[in-house]
Amino acid sequence: MAIRNIREIGDPVLGKTCKEVKEITPRIQELINDMFDTLYEAEGVGLAAPQVGILKRIVVIDTTGDSPIVLINPKVLETSGEQTGYEGCLSVPGKTGQVTRANYVKALAYDENLEPFEIEGTELLARAILHEVDHLEGHLYVEKVEGPLQDVENAEEE
Repeated sequence: MAIRNIREIGDPVLGKTCKEVKEITPRIQELINDMFDTLYEAEGVGLAAPQVGILKRIVVIDTTGDSPIVLINPKVLETSGEQTGYEGCLSVPGKTGQVTRANYVKALAYDENLEPFEIEGTELLARAILHEVDHLEGHLYVEKVEGPLQDVENAEEE
């Protein structure tokens, strides 16, 4: 297990579409483990494989610090409602911005055994799933920001 370098805005890999995972190899399992290590070290909520330079459809999320979720080849099936709030990204360090996303999401994904499962989330989990799936399509949250990006310190004071 290792901490991987997080690619930052401007890195061309973050603008590319990721490829589907067809089998779980030891390298894919190592990538997933490294992604969790990297996520926890950076004190993030979610991390997508392109953020560590790998163009695979893999996402790790942990909104509570003790409920790790692995989503392989996730597809959003349904969304509803709306929430607007500050969003940040490990690939856009020190910045935040207002983003409106669905308040509910239902997605189909595969686990580490490539077994399909559905996941539903609201509020922070819904935001995290949608944010990370965007990464797999080569999109950063800054494309959706309403108004200017702000420094994280300034946004917390408002």
